[in-house]
Amino acid sequence: MHPFFIFVKCDLGKAYDVATSLVEEIEGVSEVHSISGPFELLVKVYIEEGHDIGRYVNEKIHLLPHIKDTQTIITFNAFT
Repeated sequence: MHPFFIFVKCDLGKAYDVATSLVEEIEGVSEVHSISGPFELLVKVYIEEGHDIGRYVNEKIHLLPHIKDTQTIITFNAFT
């Protein structure tokens, strides 16, 4: 499994609704955090190696209601 992160900007007043939808409806979503700054949510996602991250974001995340914008962060290594 390969992790990546998505910053999500939501319609005003809809961050909790979007967070709930992400956790309950989208396969691969591991965690959703509320954050400060230009985005309301930080989403941690795991997908199978070799799967297309761009297609995942476009076909699963972007279709949810009340999402205005996203920024995807692709990771290389996890240090523990």
